[in-house]
Amino acid sequence: MTQDINQPKPPAYTSIDEETKQSGFTMASDIHVCSLLKTLAAAKPGSKLLELGTGTGLSTAWILAGMDPSSTLVSIDNDARFLDIAANHLGGDPRLTLVHSDGADWVDNNKDEKYDYIFADTWHGKYLLLDEVLNMLNPGAFYIIDDMLPQPNWPEGHDIKALNLLEYLDSRTDLALTRQVWATGIVIAVKV
Repeated sequence: MTQDINQPKPPAYTSIDEETKQSGFTMASDIHVCSLLKTLAAAKPGSKLLELGTGTGLSTAWILAGMDPSSTLVSIDNDARFLDIAANHLGGDPRLTLVHSDGADWVDNNKDEKYDYIFADTWHGKYLLLDEVLNMLNPGAFYIIDDMLPQPNWPEGHDIKALNLLEYLDSRTDLALTRQVWATGIVIAVKV
């Protein structure tokens, strides 16, 4: 078995990827993670999905590719320049709402919302306001994070933050959790 992605990429993926490289954005989600995000989205028909950290929309494109017509996705990012790339390529999808906001402000203003799938790809919902975001999960909902294996762009001391996060998630009795030492290091949890 190889780690090649043999399934078709979402229609906008290649153009978003090209524009991402030109923009200088270096925090794009790994394509293997993106493929998994699509598969997990397909497991949640008729659902509300949330992505914290749109970036340029690479992972967003894959999540949308897995969603059925009755599902919706809210995707948040604080950088308008990168969010504009996502909007230019994906903004015509009526299932998608792109929001330009600071993560903390958005979580604080929406903490009573409930979701069936949350991909936390930024500090808010992963290292900051974690409990608030986990409380936004419906029973049976997916909580997904990546970049849990050492990354070349990690600042000094980030490895300790990642280990503390994993220990905390492991300690929670309201999550059924699996760590995957694959791609960039993925954690998939289900709210029980």
